[in-house]
Amino acid sequence: MPETGKPGLPSPARLRKRAEFLAVRRGEKRRGRLFLLEVLNRGDEGPPRVGFTVTKKTGNAVQRNRVRRRLKEAVRVHAAGDMQPGNDYVIVGRDDVLDAPFGQLAAELSRRIRAKR
Repeated sequence: MPETGKPGLPSPARLRKRAEFLAVRRGEKRRGRLFLLEVLNRGDEGPPRVGFTVTKKTGNAVQRNRVRRRLKEAVRVHAAGDMQPGNDYVIVGRDDVLDAPFGQLAAELSRRIRAKR
């Protein structure tokens, strides 16, 4: 059976239900030019979970999906190791994600995830 995804780089667990996304909104918000990062400490030691959102203000469905795919890949390749156990993360993408070089996007995402307030 062929393996899905790219080998060697596991993706963090995903947030899938609306209630999970709404719960994370109660947590800390870290604003940036490329995206908004919402972080909620669940209070357990389970694996970190991540969800992605792109609003309709960003553009048509093609643009929103491109933003979401770039963010997912940046998390998988660069920032997943920076996520703390027991935290949920929601990344709200902006259209500037499409214009930013991938290295800059990945570095900014990693920096915001590591930031402590």
